[in-house]
Amino acid sequence: MPLNLRAILRIAGLLLLFAVAAPIHIATKLIFRRSPWPNRFLIAAAWIIGVRAHVAGGRPGRHSLLVANHTSWLDILILGGTLESTFVSKDELGHPLIHWLADQNGTVYVRRTNRTAVKDQAKALAKALGGGKPVTIFPEGTTGPGTHLLPFRSALLEAPNLASGIVRVTPVAIDYGDARAEVGWFHEPGADNVKRILGRRGTLPVTVNVLPPLDTNLDRKQLAQRAREAIGQRLGFKSHSHSPIGAGQ
Repeated sequence: MPLNLRAILRIAGLLLLFAVAAPIHIATKLIFRRSPWPNRFLIAAAWIIGVRAHVAGGRPGRHSLLVANHTSWLDILILGGTLESTFVSKDELGHPLIHWLADQNGTVYVRRTNRTAVKDQAKALAKALGGGKPVTIFPEGTTGPGTHLLPFRSALLEAPNLASGIVRVTPVAIDYGDARAEVGWFHEPGADNVKRILGRRGTLPVTVNVLPPLDTNLDRKQLAQRAREAIGQRLGFKSHSHSPIGAGQ
């Protein structure tokens, strides 16, 4: 899939943004040991790509575990920018620049192929929840089609029980509206998806729905189920034939 002019202009804008923001971020971090620029970069990058996001509901604070649906790589830009969240990610992100950018936002890395290290993954997440940012997990484990939710994995939802303080487990429904299926990154090569999204006409309105926190007295499987139900209901996924909300727990 070739790049169209719109995609080329957006890539140029992203490169210019990086050239300006990266030195400021590095200098700020050296002087103050922390920097707000990773989140500023993410929300500006989303804007350049055409995303126009707004938050519905209260903004989560520190010690919040955000449980979100996962439709696109744009989710990272949107939640990192609007909610100032960091993320849990697989330990292999491909290009070193992508890995460096993730590092700057305090990403928590886990080895998903190591089934024996699930407890260690939850411990690492619990430690991150003691920091200054909310942490987002995508329990679907991959991006979905946008028209329904994939099964939610519950392993990392053990983290609140391992944290040193009280953690608020908050479902977040990312709603791309009528563009859900168009944006969905499902059974499509990554490079083709990126080119398609960058070359998309017009803007992309997105609503970040911050839903009420869940009862942390629930066990991890119940938390996963309740989060999935809450997100599915907010997105209007009510038909089991089209949206198997109750499947694959």
